[in-house]
Amino acid sequence: MSRLSLLAIATIIGFAPSTSLAEAAGAFFPITTHDFGTVAVASKTEHRFEVVNQSNQRLHIQTVRASCGCTTPIVETPYIEPGQNGFVLARFNTDTFRGKRGATLTVVFDKPFYHEVRLRVDGYIRQDMVFHPGSIDFGKQPHGQSHTRSAKILYAGRDDWSVVEVLSNKPWLLVDVKQESRGTQKATYEVSVTVDPSAPAGYFQDEVIIVTNDRSMPRVPLRVSGDLEAELSISPQTIAIGEVKPGESVVKQIVVRGREPFLIDSIEAAGFDVTFTPPAQAKTTHIFSATFTATGDAVGPQSGTVIVKTKGDSALFANAMMTANVRAK
Repeated sequence: MSRLSLLAIATIIGFAPSTSLAEAAGAFFPITTHDFGTVAVASKTEHRFEVVNQSNQRLHIQTVRASCGCTTPIVETPYIEPGQNGFVLARFNTDTFRGKRGATLTVVFDKPFYHEVRLRVDGYIRQDMVFHPGSIDFGKQPHGQSHTRSAKILYAGRDDWSVVEVLSNKPWLLVDVKQESRGTQKATYEVSVTVDPSAPAGYFQDEVIIVTNDRSMPRVPLRVSGDLEAELSISPQTIAIGEVKPGESVVKQIVVRGREPFLIDSIEAAGFDVTFTPPAQAKTTHIFSATFTATGDAVGPQSGTVIVKTKGDSALFANAMMTANVRAK
């Protein structure tokens, strides 16, 4: 393909004329390499490569192939709209491979033009440590409560091997470890992870670090994930009003969810009068339209909080962010 053709394609998809085809496609990936470090056998070890569509056309990932069976690539977002993000998942196959492993992942785009981008993952799967299960997954749990899950560490190797401590980088992820058994060149530990009631609502994915007395590879991560469901939540979490003048109204669709059936009492937003038709029947999910009318004196970009309150003696509250650009009359 000629240089002129490359420049034409780059210009069409929204990059500067000096951008080459390879540079344009490569720019879709902010990060193209990942090191898993040292991981245990059967540990759930994954990394998501973000794909950012900075062009003005729809992207399509045709396929992804791996140079090694130690890694399974998965296209999580085949089509990515302009200005949107997607992901390519790299799953390290720790249950079937051992030792130092790595793979090149070739991502094949076929729209808006054909090109290949190469990603790289590396890691070391130690054969003497096994996690059972391979990760701690809390699943969906009520927010604001304490939840505990555990996993086993099975070791086979040195007589003097031991777990020294377990580290967490989140104050609301509390960890504990205890030795369950020890034999000739074998040891079993139990790692307990507790989600504190102070944890934020929503999905989380993190890891705790198992620290051992192994001088060459002392730190091994254990993945921890879950979804903490609030008693009441609003979607979308950011309500974009757009440009309005004082006295002008904008209608937005809102979804309010709760763990138990409820009725909505009021919706408030600073600088706006919010009106809606209250649902007559108590349900766990309400989908309705709300009218936001600008009433404040302030002009320019505005941000604030939308507060939804439920009816009843034990009223619940849910918050969402609101953005607007209020123009002068």
